[in-house]
Amino acid sequence: MSDDLFAAAAAERLSQTAPLADRLRPRTLDELVGQQHLLGPGKPLRSLIESDRLSSAILWGPPGTGKTTIARLVARSTARAYIQLSAVTATVKDVREVIASARDRLGQHDQGTILFLDEVHRFNRAQQDALLPAVESGLVTLIGATTENPYFEVNPPLRSRSTLFRLEPLEADELAELLRRGMRAEGAVADDDALAHLSTQAAGDGRQALTSLEVAVALASARPEDPPRITLADAENALGASAVRYGRDEHYDIISAFIKGLRGSDPDAGLYWLSRMLEAGEDPRFIARRMVILASEDIGMADSQALVVADAAARAVEFVGLPEAQLNLAHAVVYLATAPKSNTVTTALGRARADAGDGSGEVPAHLRDAHYQGAAGLGHGAGYVYPHDDPQGWVSQQYRPDRFDDRRYYHPSQHGAEKEIHQQMMRRRDDKPESETG
Repeated sequence: MSDDLFAAAAAERLSQTAPLADRLRPRTLDELVGQQHLLGPGKPLRSLIESDRLSSAILWGPPGTGKTTIARLVARSTARAYIQLSAVTATVKDVREVIASARDRLGQHDQGTILFLDEVHRFNRAQQDALLPAVESGLVTLIGATTENPYFEVNPPLRSRSTLFRLEPLEADELAELLRRGMRAEGAVADDDALAHLSTQAAGDGRQALTSLEVAVALASARPEDPPRITLADAENALGASAVRYGRDEHYDIISAFIKGLRGSDPDAGLYWLSRMLEAGEDPRFIARRMVILASEDIGMADSQALVVADAAARAVEFVGLPEAQLNLAHAVVYLATAPKSNTVTTALGRARADAGDGSGEVPAHLRDAHYQGAAGLGHGAGYVYPHDDPQGWVSQQYRPDRFDDRRYYHPSQHGAEKEIHQQMMRRRDDKPESETG
């Protein structure tokens, strides 16, 4: 009896002294902030959890997005036994013991087992392979949590037997809601600019936002105010980062200046505006997305490698994260700024969409699908010439509806690689029969 009393007292003490992020862990799906694409009403993961039909799954996303919280909500809602291990400390022996107990539990009590494996990417191949037979047979339902791309870090056989659920960084309004809950729990209030700074610097990480808030509350509580009021200075001191004035107008003005600097082939301007955005806490994914767009919109075929570089920078933001990924962003900025420029892809698409808009062009008979039974009788494929049968790998042939066959959408520029493309297209035009060139 005394042991129970001591245990209850310890639990009560922990509930009062635990970190704010732990004290605010949701107890129901409705209390969870963010991930509405998975957990909103009628969404897939929510439906599976509420019906206790969740099969093996991998929760993949950045830190502080709710992976462990979702797993704990599963534990609250399931009739199955729930076991939690950390891949940082668990061994193959631990895994085998879980599997053995799951087998006994199923045989004796007809009860299934859910194993939550945090940091699943830390398991080596042998450890993951030890899990595979139990997951494959359904003896154990695995819920793995990882911040790493499971396509790189989880063995293909284990990954193929699990549903992947991608968790997204929390949006600014979601972080603000989380911070408001934290302030209510701490009995504190905050100035708007302080709240905005805490939210911006968290970069989508709910746990980091609440941890920073807890420090800011402690700083505010040192002053004789009731309730404690968090100022911008408190938020800056809690984060060790100064706030940069960056309102809604600046957001759009600075990204506009950034893109125009890259389009104008000024790498120094690109680096300056990139630094302004990073210092202000701009979402690096937003910056990367704009560079991916620019790579095709303003460089395009003049240097197709630009899209590869921009895409690699965007992936680095997800894979590496800040602050290190700022180097990847800077690399892409310099490459895009110094690359030859061409907007021919953009203008070509615009011309093509104008013609394709009414959908009235008939597919020529020789281009139609001829693989199904009866297609040949309809004349499908008749007269089509296979380009690979020609020594040049190219043949003069109509590839568009009659009414649009003479339209030119793509006009290569004389910049970068497009100069050679232009010459190649001119040679092919000269090789066309006179009947086709008009």
